[in-house]
Amino acid sequence: MSTILDMNHVYKDFYSLDEERQILKDINFSVEEGEILVLLGPSGCGKSTILNIISGLLEPTQGSVDTHGKKIGYMFQKDHLFEWRTIMKNITLGLEIQHKLTNEAQEEIKRLLEIYDLWDFRNNFPRELSGGMKQRVALIRTLALNPDILLLDESFSGLDYQTRLIVTDDIYKIIKNENKTAILVTHDISEAISLADKVAVLSHRPTTIQSVHKITLTLEGDKTPLTARLAPEFKDYFDLFWKELQNDEERI
Repeated sequence: MSTILDMNHVYKDFYSLDEERQILKDINFSVEEGEILVLLGPSGCGKSTILNIISGLLEPTQGSVDTHGKKIGYMFQKDHLFEWRTIMKNITLGLEIQHKLTNEAQEEIKRLLEIYDLWDFRNNFPRELSGGMKQRVALIRTLALNPDILLLDESFSGLDYQTRLIVTDDIYKIIKNENKTAILVTHDISEAISLADKVAVLSHRPTTIQSVHKITLTLEGDKTPLTARLAPEFKDYFDLFWKELQNDEERI
């Protein structure tokens, strides 16, 4: 696999009239093509700031991000579907704005909706869909722009636990089926282990990367986030990440 993204010695400071706050401190990591990297850290540590820098919404105070010319797609914490637009119209919005709603693009959207069981709901409005379905729509809207790298900012956090497990499984399968590279952020240890090919454990602010772990699980058949939780190594990874996060908490 080839490297598709490099984050090199990234620092980020925020300024106000009263203070200067360092949010990120010397962040370094790389992501391989087809890999799912999960950034695991406590709430408020700067995980979303990292995604915003990768996407170009924020500039680093110091350091650089190299996406090797690849396109970025960003799926935010909320689905941000417009209630007055149908599901199809929500999905095509980005392409309409970019004047790229070609016949080929519409065929690709149809393919995605059919494969992921949303075609029959294309003329419905968001209020008529469940929370899990709306998250799938939000991901398909992002995929419609044909990004190489997907950024997901705690995209399952607003769902109840059972729905969250199901949607996590669905979205993992979509990412893998579409051969996408993804960077996700979460503060949920179990979610990180079940989704990731690789986990980067973050500290409190100013945020550094404490460690990076490749996730290797013994499974019968293909991995999904649900089956990953049954792997004998799952508890070992959970205990390891919990210990790292707790040790960081004690240093504050």
